[in-house]
Amino acid sequence: MVYDPRMPAREVCVLGHQLERWAREKPDETAFIFYGGERWTWAGALEITQQAAKGLQAMGVKKGDHVLSWQPNNREAVITWFGLNYLGAVYVPVNTAYKGNLLQHVVQLSDASIMVCHAELAGRLDDIDCGLLRDVIITNGAASLQSLTTHPGEALLPEQGLGSMPDVVEPWDTQYIIFTSGTTGPSKAVLSSYLQGYAMGPEVHTQIDASDRILVNLPMFHVGGTVFFIIALAQGGSCFLDTHFKTTEFWDTVRENEVTMTCLLGAMIPFLLKLPPSNMDKDHTLKKTVCVPWSDDTKAVGRRFGMDMRTTFNMTEVSSPMVSDSYPPEPGTCGKVRPGVEARVVDENDCEVAPGETGELILRTDRPWSMNHGYYKNPEATAQAWRNGWFHTGDGFKYDGDGYFYFVDRIKDAIRRRGENISSFEVEAEVNVFADAGEAAAIPVPSELGEDEVMVVVAPAPGKSVSPLELFRFLEPRMAHFMLPRYIRVVDELPKTPTQKVQKHLLKEDGITADTWDREAEGIVVKREKIGG
Repeated sequence: MVYDPRMPAREVCVLGHQLERWAREKPDETAFIFYGGERWTWAGALEITQQAAKGLQAMGVKKGDHVLSWQPNNREAVITWFGLNYLGAVYVPVNTAYKGNLLQHVVQLSDASIMVCHAELAGRLDDIDCGLLRDVIITNGAASLQSLTTHPGEALLPEQGLGSMPDVVEPWDTQYIIFTSGTTGPSKAVLSSYLQGYAMGPEVHTQIDASDRILVNLPMFHVGGTVFFIIALAQGGSCFLDTHFKTTEFWDTVRENEVTMTCLLGAMIPFLLKLPPSNMDKDHTLKKTVCVPWSDDTKAVGRRFGMDMRTTFNMTEVSSPMVSDSYPPEPGTCGKVRPGVEARVVDENDCEVAPGETGELILRTDRPWSMNHGYYKNPEATAQAWRNGWFHTGDGFKYDGDGYFYFVDRIKDAIRRRGENISSFEVEAEVNVFADAGEAAAIPVPSELGEDEVMVVVAPAPGKSVSPLELFRFLEPRMAHFMLPRYIRVVDELPKTPTQKVQKHLLKEDGITADTWDREAEGIVVKREKIGG
């Protein structure tokens, strides 16, 4: 028995115990609804989870094992996640847009020998070195692979038998590994405990309770998708899982499924504002929203559609350290520091800066395991992030005398487009493979939809010239759709410091110049690949 009163009981924060609790207390109430209409009660959710656990056990999965899940938002992704956690195994979701070198990196880094994979994605595995991966369960269809053993989807849900939970799955055990955007290097694998997930959800968003039905349309390979399932599991509420955000279907989805709560990212706001005004604008069940970032447009959406609006700050490694009350006063705020968290804004020597000045946000919590417990197989990055006993977010912040914190910019070298964090390192690595490219720099430039667009500035190799269109066509099959540059600028050489580091701040100051190639101006449309509908 754990004496520490700060540690919640297993049935409060550990997934398998949560399912058993609600199946016992309210077996026939709706727990999860999926796009297409399938519904699970709490009793049904537990039964299908135990069935998946049995299938995964038959594949050799045991407590602590890492298992990859490469699937879009669908029932099979939830079944995989729940079945793994019921066994105490570690859920390792992969972005469905990954391919090539980036896919190879995360598959190898995971140390997983088993993957559950959507049939439409499986073929990409033949193009990479899969490291320790040996067995792939194929869902939603059939696929064969050259160097891996495939198993039909039925292996995940065998007809006979129910799996059992290990005697002990603790709040501090690793629940999932989510890959975050690389900054100065390849993507890192964030180790997250059950307690971290609990700390970033139910303890922060206290306005959400058991009466709420949460619309989840953010991808489940990001924290933005998983955290709202975690809230429902903790509170005994329910979720509707959609495939992705769809502007024209959004309000119909809300009404038809009696959704009461959701999360809106900045890229969604302009689309909702552009919908034609209707006498139905406030005729819906959606009353609670978390919006990131907080802006005048966000406030306008809330007023028009009659919703309670709050904002927060979160990242894969932390646990929603800041949250606001309804309709905070200033654009750009992330709210105030929540109970149990300490936050400081510091200079490069970890010395606190004055109110109104910009520095790096660093964090710590008063309870063990409430934030990440490191980057898997990357002790150097872990030590750098956790130096001096504080977690360094890499984000530029400022704060005021009233206790409000404001996001200013990313100190780390990343680009954010349509809700995705993009590693400039990984974009540059692909550009540098292009035969005519000498060196490249990927930078963010402002998007008319908010957040960033990706711009690549490239200097040709000696004696070569670079065609932006040819470079784009080269990158298209190699990169995730959201990473593909909208803008390409060719220069003679990149600006450098005396120590030969690229001066990206100068390229950002130049921005989109007259000689910059714009794929949209060329009529090239890049769309998200639809996996499974």
